[in-house]
Amino acid sequence: MSEELVINKSLNDGEIYSQLVPQITVLINPDEPVITNLSNVTAALKQAFNKISWAGFYLLKDDKLFLGPFQGNTACTIIELGKGVCGTSAKNCETIIVENVDKFPGHIACDSGSKSEIVIPLKTNSGVAGVLDLDSYEYSSFNDTDKIHLENICKLLVEKLDLANFEIR
Repeated sequence: MSEELVINKSLNDGEIYSQLVPQITVLINPDEPVITNLSNVTAALKQAFNKISWAGFYLLKDDKLFLGPFQGNTACTIIELGKGVCGTSAKNCETIIVENVDKFPGHIACDSGSKSEIVIPLKTNSGVAGVLDLDSYEYSSFNDTDKIHLENICKLLVEKLDLANFEIR
């Protein structure tokens, strides 16, 4: 497959995901490094949706999330488990949708322009390997449609890339 995405951005979010997910499924290659795969997923998400200002992964090591592959402005490099939206999502092993980041207690403002956010944990059988974090410069950008499709993408990543055994060095 060519690494070029074919996405019609004039469609609604559900229809965009219907085009995007099969292409991401083909992009994920277990024979390539985890970092390579995560990099392409962040690029695909950012490319597919105009509402996304930042897309990236934070990977868990020793109760801290470390910045992984991302697309967007520079970002916070280390987030403690339980801190901010990413740390809370990882600690609680649940997806969090934040309509207004200024109203989230303890929000970590890596990009002062960010207005809303969704964070999805990378759930493994032994816990959480990290999180997928998407930000937007608009309020209320993310909803249950995003949650469902992004959770499926994260599940696919965990299964195809064996993230339970991936280690940050």
